[in-house]
Amino acid sequence: MEPGEFRGVRGRYHHESTPWWPTTVRPPADAPNVVLVVLDDVGFAQLGCFGSDIETPAIDTLAANGLRYTNFHTTALCSPTRAALLTGRNHHANGMGRVAELATGFPGYDGRIPRANAMLPAVLVPAGYAAWAVGKWHLTPEDETHLGASRSRWPLGRGFERFYGFFEGETHQLAPSLVHDNHRVNPPASYDSGYHLTEDLVDRSIEFIRDLRTVDATKPFFLYLATGACHSPHQPPPHHLARYRGRFDEGWDLWRERTFDRQMVAGLLPPTTELSPRPEWVPAWADLVDDDKRLYARYMEAFAGFLTHTDQQLGRLVDWLRETGDLETTLLMVLSDNGASSEGGPTGSLNDVRIWNGARTTREEQLRRIDEIGGPWCHNNYPWGWTVAGNTPFRRWKREVHEGGVADPLVVHWPAGIVARGELRRQYVHAVDIAPTILDVSGTPMPDTVDGVVQRPVDGASIVATLTDAGVKDPRTTQYYEMFGCRALYDDGWKAVTYHPIQSDLPGLDTARWELYDVRVDPSECHDLATKEPQRLAAMVDTWWQEAERNEVLPIDNRPFSAFVFERPGSLPARHRYIYYPGPLAVPEPAAVNVRNRSHRINAQVVTGDEPVEGVLLALGSRLGGWTLFMRDARLHYVHNFVGLEETAISAACPLTPGPHTLGFTFTKTGEHQGSGTLILDDRELGRGELAHFTPVRFSLHGAGLSCGRDVGLPVSAAYDDEFPFTGTLVRVVVEVDGPEVVDAEGEAAGAIAQQ
Repeated sequence: MEPGEFRGVRGRYHHESTPWWPTTVRPPADAPNVVLVVLDDVGFAQLGCFGSDIETPAIDTLAANGLRYTNFHTTALCSPTRAALLTGRNHHANGMGRVAELATGFPGYDGRIPRANAMLPAVLVPAGYAAWAVGKWHLTPEDETHLGASRSRWPLGRGFERFYGFFEGETHQLAPSLVHDNHRVNPPASYDSGYHLTEDLVDRSIEFIRDLRTVDATKPFFLYLATGACHSPHQPPPHHLARYRGRFDEGWDLWRERTFDRQMVAGLLPPTTELSPRPEWVPAWADLVDDDKRLYARYMEAFAGFLTHTDQQLGRLVDWLRETGDLETTLLMVLSDNGASSEGGPTGSLNDVRIWNGARTTREEQLRRIDEIGGPWCHNNYPWGWTVAGNTPFRRWKREVHEGGVADPLVVHWPAGIVARGELRRQYVHAVDIAPTILDVSGTPMPDTVDGVVQRPVDGASIVATLTDAGVKDPRTTQYYEMFGCRALYDDGWKAVTYHPIQSDLPGLDTARWELYDVRVDPSECHDLATKEPQRLAAMVDTWWQEAERNEVLPIDNRPFSAFVFERPGSLPARHRYIYYPGPLAVPEPAAVNVRNRSHRINAQVVTGDEPVEGVLLALGSRLGGWTLFMRDARLHYVHNFVGLEETAISAACPLTPGPHTLGFTFTKTGEHQGSGTLILDDRELGRGELAHFTPVRFSLHGAGLSCGRDVGLPVSAAYDDEFPFTGTLVRVVVEVDGPEVVDAEGEAAGAIAQQ
């Protein structure tokens, strides 16, 4: 009981006292379970029930027995949309005007969701719900995701009772970086045993439901399930990749046309809708050479297999809800966080870490490694011709606020609450409307205060009325958009929008031309009415500025790597000496020692016996890029893996007598991102070599970090398999660095943009 809450009587003795017990809080008897499934980077046209020929039977069945919302919108980027979904407040009001990695020192962009914007679980749990988050989080500042950080902005710090997933914008699907509740864990199985993250996430979701139902058959729950799919890397199980072989050989132009025809036949779009023209920077499929067609089709096969596999796993979750008897009373929403991604560039990507480091992938390498696409050694993403196709019939893509970036699929299934089956809903709905809808059906209004903090008014509106009435008016009629200088305003069927490219200089933001569309009849934004309706446009632009003031949008900045970003102070104190001890977990790269472009020394203190020793002493990164210091075949080795393009090895015989030794490596900087390396045994030089390409910005992605005594995750080098643990006694490893920490601002920002 809380102090002062007791309502009984306390006398000196029991016979003159009356006990009192607080009433157990329960939601209304008809309050449903809620499952919110957030797909990643899935465009409007990529689900079967939204016109695609990609197989998504589980989601299609939910749509056939529920509703499809054809006018649902997001913020154009993942973290901002997720913040809006979980709080019901606009993304800038959440401090998520962009992603947390690109935070600036302004309220709308600081990457720290204020306590005045309570997340759904902080409201639902006190009302009697269970609440779990599974999968992608990406709502905690990067420098607060290590084990020495405060947990206040981790999922359990924002009201969830359980969490299992990953913090980053993306992770490797076969060797992910995982967090369980408030601690980091390794995957339960290895990538070569058939492990897949999506299967693991659904297993964990089922586990949470099972645990609850074992002890309480009626308590409602809120499950927030955010898959890594279909963000890059597109990594389906091999049989799902194989099932699409040859399916995309006819190319993106014909795929767009056929998809658009299916959309129109299904009534997903107004009859006046036109297919937007293929952008001039996307080549016609017919103009490509045969090798490029073969390559680009393979990239799309990987994406399609990834999506179908994800759908299959969601089907397992639905089956479990049916098994427990919960499906009938569960409000299940499936949506995507933004439009299809163009981050694969014009020709596709084998390894997105190269974007961070300014390294190129040649067409020759792509063709040589075509059979690796979708597997563990690639971090692949499709070319942007498929991006345009995935957003059919709309213009542009993720990170931009034309419809291709913000129009997304939404499927709603709730047998006990929706009589209609297979119907469409055309009301305008935005991500901020989801939280108030969930609170509405749960019978739980947003409190004035949560944990003593006065709450900001919710920006969204409940869409519950649309569940039963196809003709009801839009819950709201006005919504602003902004992402990296791209701006838009939706107002009662009209949309004003302006595009501005991401770049390093500001000029042009104040002169960017605004376009105007009547999206009731022209949702694909083909006919600009700005010159015909100048007064309407001017009024809408004025409204945009008012919304910008109200929601902390200012100052507008399209420079992802501006000084505003890199003037941010770090949360960890600077130091020149780091000590690491052997253990099963990796330290996230942002919290590990930064050896890039700095002279440094690595000294491993070991004790050996009569038997030969082998294994990893210290490693950072993965096969996609990193470095490792290890013993094998009585030799000491250092390997630098430059973004998966080349491995530079320095090796030397290392005669070890029984007893204590120091095994070391010294890097002496001789130029920008280059230097010489020396292997050392007990202060004696063993061998030397040159490192012409030392990684400048980021060794690896997907949460790969620094591990001591083993190589956690994907091994950095092909020289050994699996974790390759050190077989002797490793006491500790000391790393010393010289000079100030070096940060490549433009490279960091370019990579952060590509990772979202």
